[in-house]
Amino acid sequence: MVDNGKSINDTYTSKETIENINNQVQMKEVMFSQTPGRYALKSIMSGFLLAIVTVFMLGIKTQFAGTNEGLVNLMGAISFSLALVLIVLTNSELLTSNFMYLTVGWYYKIIGMNKALGIMLVCFLFNIIGGFILFALMKFTPIMTPEMISSLTSMVDGKTIDSRWYAILVKAIFCNFFINIGIYVSIQFKDGLSKAFFIACGVIVFVFMGYEHVVFNAGLYLGMVFYDFDAVAWLHVLKNIVCAFIGNFIGGGIFVGLVYAYLNGRRDSWHSKS
Repeated sequence: MVDNGKSINDTYTSKETIENINNQVQMKEVMFSQTPGRYALKSIMSGFLLAIVTVFMLGIKTQFAGTNEGLVNLMGAISFSLALVLIVLTNSELLTSNFMYLTVGWYYKIIGMNKALGIMLVCFLFNIIGGFILFALMKFTPIMTPEMISSLTSMVDGKTIDSRWYAILVKAIFCNFFINIGIYVSIQFKDGLSKAFFIACGVIVFVFMGYEHVVFNAGLYLGMVFYDFDAVAWLHVLKNIVCAFIGNFIGGGIFVGLVYAYLNGRRDSWHSKS
């Protein structure tokens, strides 16, 4: 019988990924505390990118309407994956990925819960502002066709009036689970092409399956503010935002961030190393 010389530390198979995430959390906290304007601008850029690629996806869906519906939905999902790839590779700040990062940081006692929650809420606010800027600029152009506005309205109705809170919550969990699994795997690669592939995989699943992404949804509602305000049931919008926010935190923060933080070290391991 061969002696087993392995230790518990040897079971931390993605420890480097966790170290990378912890370094990112420390940088996020420094930026948030010492240069809040820069942090706000990076958050605005994420919201802007999500909104502009959402319009791109609506354009694809409407211009290919009448062909195979499943194929059109897949094309829309692939096109939307460009948004998260651009956000991650430009190091912009997006709420849904921060759910994972900040939960890992909290687990290793790098950041307090109050500070983490503050960063999340500020990030979300400026993600929304980024989407608002995009649609405010686009309102004065013919880019959004009547068919695209109709598609937008239908999508919003499906996410608000036609959805119950429990369905929104569960679909939000699935959404951010896939997104952050993709990001977690992408961190393990150095080259941009591999990173982009794994990031895109998670996004394609969530968009094609119609899962709930709180920042993406907020961008849709901002579009309705400019294009079809009276058609929105705002209490149902609030229901969607709250349930999607909570579900995204569970899916990305707990099901990915907390699970893989636990699987790769003790809570005090990073603190004692520092």
